[in-house]
Amino acid sequence: MKNHICTILGGGGFIGRYLVRNLTKKNYRCIITTRKAFQKGYLKTQATPGAIELLDWSPNNFNDLEEAIKNSDVVVNLIGILFETRKQKFFNIHSKIPEAVSKICSNSDVKKFIHVSAIGANENSKSLYQKSKRHGEINAFKNFDKTVVIRPSVVCGAEDNFTNLFSKLSMLPIIPVVGINYKFQPILVSDVADAIVKAIEVKNNERKIYELGGPKKISFGEMVKSILNTINKKRLVVEMPMALAKIQSSITDLLPFPPILTRDQCEILSEADNIVSEEHLNIKDLNIEPADVEVEMKKWLWRYKDGGQFAKV
Repeated sequence: MKNHICTILGGGGFIGRYLVRNLTKKNYRCIITTRKAFQKGYLKTQATPGAIELLDWSPNNFNDLEEAIKNSDVVVNLIGILFETRKQKFFNIHSKIPEAVSKICSNSDVKKFIHVSAIGANENSKSLYQKSKRHGEINAFKNFDKTVVIRPSVVCGAEDNFTNLFSKLSMLPIIPVVGINYKFQPILVSDVADAIVKAIEVKNNERKIYELGGPKKISFGEMVKSILNTINKKRLVVEMPMALAKIQSSITDLLPFPPILTRDQCEILSEADNIVSEEHLNIKDLNIEPADVEVEMKKWLWRYKDGGQFAKV
């Protein structure tokens, strides 16, 4: 039986490694476009030889991308950034790439394009991140009718930049939190990967949007306290005024890698909560019962406990 081919943009990232494993289990041959492909060799250990092909790709070179996509059955775009740098801008990454990919899909035999966006994508947002995410969705739908959009809330897992960050910050006696009452629905990365595979398999879901969230709506402050409780650290969690956070972020934005929050992320925390709406399909429409991140994070945050895996529960 002929294996299906899936081209995954950004397959070497956080969500990508889980998605690749799921797809290869279903006998997909995966073509993974990524920067510095020589560093992503570990992905090839997830399948039989020949099932995974790594393609070193720069986001500015769409000729190579066309070659990778032309024989694919499915294309998945996982590329995204959380903050801008001198070389990487939100609209170039979140808007222009899905626009170019969807155009290539329309000129190929691609049967479905899965574009991963984010809950809160809104062209009227003050946040360039959220605005660019929505423009990317619009461009993908406009150019390719067989597009499906996935919008996850905050994605958590062993390699994430959220639970691990606040676990590292536990070295501080006081942890300031911006937008302490901002609510979101953290979702496990493996559930996101499962949802993408299901969205590929489901028929007649073209031009649909799936919003993915975990089983709990939790505030930013509550989640930080839950992380601290998981690693047995007692720290004072206090709210940082938004005005002060914006002043601080205006300074830290000048650094190559902002340490915590950027000015744009402050804008996100000033807007609507990051929770699943009733306007679109959700993870249960894909017959997935999402795991509780607060329970699951115990499996990877033990390393931040005093004594590590041998710490007292």
